[in-house]
Amino acid sequence: MAFQALQVLPDVYHIQDCMGVCMTLLVGKDRALLVDTGYGLENVREMAASITALPVTVLLTHAHHDHALGARWFDRVLLFPQDQPLFPVFTGTFRRQRVLESAKDKGLSVQEDDYLQSVMPPILDAREETMDLGSLHARIICCPGHTPGSAVVYVPERELLLTGDDWNPCTWLFFREALPAQQYRANVRKLLDLPFRNVLCSHQPTLFERDMMEAFLNHLTDETLSLAKRVPTGDAEGVRTAEAALPHGQVFVFDRDKFDAYREA
Repeated sequence: MAFQALQVLPDVYHIQDCMGVCMTLLVGKDRALLVDTGYGLENVREMAASITALPVTVLLTHAHHDHALGARWFDRVLLFPQDQPLFPVFTGTFRRQRVLESAKDKGLSVQEDDYLQSVMPPILDAREETMDLGSLHARIICCPGHTPGSAVVYVPERELLLTGDDWNPCTWLFFREALPAQQYRANVRKLLDLPFRNVLCSHQPTLFERDMMEAFLNHLTDETLSLAKRVPTGDAEGVRTAEAALPHGQVFVFDRDKFDAYREA
């Protein structure tokens, strides 16, 4: 197993773990910020230390297991309070066992006992602020959508937006904790007020241009959502899911019942 780290912009490292999820390390002159921690099968702290010797602050964009389980390698992490009730659910034994099953299916060698028994660190309240990393700034923004306390990060010096799971070319909004599609759309559209040119998301290793995210949001209309086709993606969650096809091969999978209820309210 090994991380794959790519310097996509000066001082910006987009890192993919052995399970395929990404995290981003922002390295300033004085300190660094790690945004998300992946599944945590590999030592995320050592990975960050291999890139920078500076002290590293860790921010979780949300509490889902594929972003938060790597927190086990750190002394403390930041997470918005709205997502903190989800953290023990998605980092508990059941989720860890599911991750191990997936890892075995991929043929990965894992230390099962260590993974199952490791203790999670204290969770500190994230807040909306601009972190001065030294010649590089990270503006932390709460943007409820994928989860109630989802965070995004804007880096003005690189005209860069880190979206977590609030936007991916394949965006999922069918989890029980996700907001209705209309509320998600309103919150995420506000991000277009920021003068970013580039986007990094959590489930793609590549850098995207702003136009990709704009096209996604501009076509996410009530009409498009109303015409979305039924898909079985959320069956395991007991959710009636629908999938809207969007430009550039993008898709948006959402909870049809939440969409209908919000429209009728």
